[in-house]
Amino acid sequence: MKYVNNRVRRQDRLMDEQRALELLRDGEYGVLSMVADDAGYGIPVNFVWDGDHSVYIHCAPEGRKLQAIEKNPKVSLCIIGNVNLLPRNFTTEYESAIFFGEARIHLSDEEKMHALHLLIDKLSADFKEIGDKYAHKSFHRVEIIRIDFNEFSGKRKKVHTPD
Repeated sequence: MKYVNNRVRRQDRLMDEQRALELLRDGEYGVLSMVADDAGYGIPVNFVWDGDHSVYIHCAPEGRKLQAIEKNPKVSLCIIGNVNLLPRNFTTEYESAIFFGEARIHLSDEEKMHALHLLIDKLSADFKEIGDKYAHKSFHRVEIIRIDFNEFSGKRKKVHTPD
């Protein structure tokens, strides 16, 4: 996965690579964007990073998202970090990172269960035992999407106000 910021118009607002990866590791949700029915389609999703170059997303075993991925697996995931609206300054402080890659579906049962356990570890860490039982019980009703990223970039705006 390559950190590419040369397409960011405001080079003065580049986010460092380490912070972008922190957003990927710690973010609670992101917006998954794809093409569906020849139009842009973006939806909020929970995700978990595998610590390397992929994330996993869980969903129902059918639906518009999966149909879109079948037709065009190229997607992006935008994660928003800290946001601070500054009405007096008519601006907003923010940080965001966007990850580009290809979505994969029809994973093996082993990989799907591994992904569910990663999601439980991240999103329900205090309930791992119950989460494992739930994952096994509902396994037939879950699809897992793996997104393999090839590049990402990050941007932030910090306003320096006089004291």
